[in-house]
Amino acid sequence: MSREPNYEFQEWWNKQREKNHDFFTNDSNNANKGFLTVEIRSLNPDLTTEKDRSRSARQLSWICLLRFQQLANSLAWITNSFLLLLRTANRRISAADSPCDSSASRLYRIIKFFLVLVVLLLCVELVAYFKGWHFSPPSAASAEAAVELFYALWLEIRADYLAPPLQSLANVCIVLFLIQSMDRVLLMLGCLWIKIRRIKPTASMEYPMGRVETGNVDDYPMVLVQIPMCNEKEVYQQSIAAVCILDWPKERMLVQVLDDSDELDAQNLIQAEVQKWHQKDFQPAPDFLKKTIPHFKGNDDLALVQARWAFVNKDENLLTRLQNINLSFHFEVEQQVNGVFINFFGFNGTAGVWRIKALEDCGGWLERTTVEDMDIAVRAHLCGWKFVYLNDVKCYCELPESYEAYKKQQYRWHSGPMQLFRLCFLDILHSKVNKAKKANLIFLFFLLRKLILPFYSFTLFCIILPLTIFLPEAELPAWVVCYVPGIMSVLNILPAPRSFPFIVPYLLFENTMSVTKFNAMISGLFRLGNSYEWIVTKKLGRSSEADLVAFENESDSSVTETTSFLRSSSDSGLEELSKLEVTSRRSVKTKRNRLYRMELTLAFILLSAAGRSLLSAQGELTVGHYRCHLESELQVTLTQHLLTNNSNFGVTGSGLKQFSIGHSLYGCQNANCEATCHWLKYKVCTKQKGIFEED
Repeated sequence: MSREPNYEFQEWWNKQREKNHDFFTNDSNNANKGFLTVEIRSLNPDLTTEKDRSRSARQLSWICLLRFQQLANSLAWITNSFLLLLRTANRRISAADSPCDSSASRLYRIIKFFLVLVVLLLCVELVAYFKGWHFSPPSAASAEAAVELFYALWLEIRADYLAPPLQSLANVCIVLFLIQSMDRVLLMLGCLWIKIRRIKPTASMEYPMGRVETGNVDDYPMVLVQIPMCNEKEVYQQSIAAVCILDWPKERMLVQVLDDSDELDAQNLIQAEVQKWHQKDFQPAPDFLKKTIPHFKGNDDLALVQARWAFVNKDENLLTRLQNINLSFHFEVEQQVNGVFINFFGFNGTAGVWRIKALEDCGGWLERTTVEDMDIAVRAHLCGWKFVYLNDVKCYCELPESYEAYKKQQYRWHSGPMQLFRLCFLDILHSKVNKAKKANLIFLFFLLRKLILPFYSFTLFCIILPLTIFLPEAELPAWVVCYVPGIMSVLNILPAPRSFPFIVPYLLFENTMSVTKFNAMISGLFRLGNSYEWIVTKKLGRSSEADLVAFENESDSSVTETTSFLRSSSDSGLEELSKLEVTSRRSVKTKRNRLYRMELTLAFILLSAAGRSLLSAQGELTVGHYRCHLESELQVTLTQHLLTNNSNFGVTGSGLKQFSIGHSLYGCQNANCEATCHWLKYKVCTKQKGIFEED
């Protein structure tokens, strides 16, 4: 079909030609007269014509159908993604296959109950928000609908019955939090004093470096080295090798490998490693014993010399970096300050040298708790023995790299001290040590650092903080929620300054781990669940024998002859190890990230509280605010009447005092109510001089 002529354009073109006769002109200045110059001008917007473009009903229907199809596809995609996320999360949620998880079922049910409660409260607050009840709360007398009556009763119940006990519990936790924070500050000040004064334990003698001649060993005491193991197939080889290459006369050292493994493969590997070292001579190697044994000379009351832990995999992942923050503070600050000022600290279980006489005096190793190292340290302290901590002597070890292994380790570390406290409390009271040492053991060592710390960290920041958002009548000061925890986190990171970029993940990580620590503390104190079951912390064997020597070479360049020996010895036992690797490769499964139900439930509680706080940010009147608002309106009306009539009727000092009834009875902190109160006071005082006095 031929296209219809555009008459509108033709008409416009003719008008332009008549109006602008020079629209097409010949350029007289142009040298070439054969060319036609066209001048294009901007069109006058007033002359433009607008054409209505209308769509037919059929086109509109097709557009609507297209929009609906796009919307349906988007909703289907969102639904499928959400269902896929739920299925994946359900597959990866950690089951209760460990003692800490099985004993945490009670705590998990409590946290789940709180989650259901806060979700219901969030739904109630959403309904109230859309009804406008946040700005004008209803009363039970004027309520018309059942929902309005329910919300009015809820406001009364939370203000009169729920908020006061919650506020009392919050105040108790705040006091405990401040006490524990002061303890951290004092420890940091003690550590700063040690650094400034350069205080460190000194030995009365020193052993010469290098290999000891066979006939010159009378000055070297007999040393017993114990290596406890339990199914540790990843680290058995380097552990035995690190002990057997100690720079100490072989005639004066006895090595015991205490194997409690119940797996046959692990038993065979450890036995083969022990037989291999029976056939070798001891070689010059790390000088751990030469740096620790001299402190026993001339100190007959010294029972333990503890060295510091260092970690070969502290930069492996985010979890190991966060662990390094806590352990650096523990060794750099807690252990060092306690060792210098009170000569007592908890034995760390390894990297320590004990006097055998002290072990016999306090009753030896006992298996009554899962922290036998702390148990023997407390009993030795009660017998009058002293401890020395060497911060400059390092013993390298490995941090757990998975959250599951770390969680089991922390469960044992926090349930064991409560078991020990319950067992030795009466022994501490009846011991012969002075009252200061008894008070330090009971109040600082056990109660403050082992019981109060996990109690308030979980109760205050995981339970009370979300509830105060749903019960605004109970308040937590901003310095408790933000400032003091931030300052304490900075103090904790100071011993590991390279970890400052991880301060925010560290805060979140400590809040998450408080659930496990609180559960472990309660289980150990009241003997709940399988709190007495001892589980080996899973290691990956990151540190090889060559790694150990490399770290020693960094700290002491004099040790240079051991590298070739260690690398050759690391090839020993390859046949036994290869057999184990072949069988383990067949059973290896692909590692996937796991979700932990208790931590996940806690995260949803905090998210619900965050959603409730968004509603509070839009404005809200609590019951105290509302009552104060009503009292303010009544008093303003009365005062305006008095000022209008120029009357002193009933206006006395008590009248102004009565006006602030909302502030005195209900603790209202609404800025509008306070501003109204001050305005009213000013008006009355200026109108009737001499009756009132400015407060």
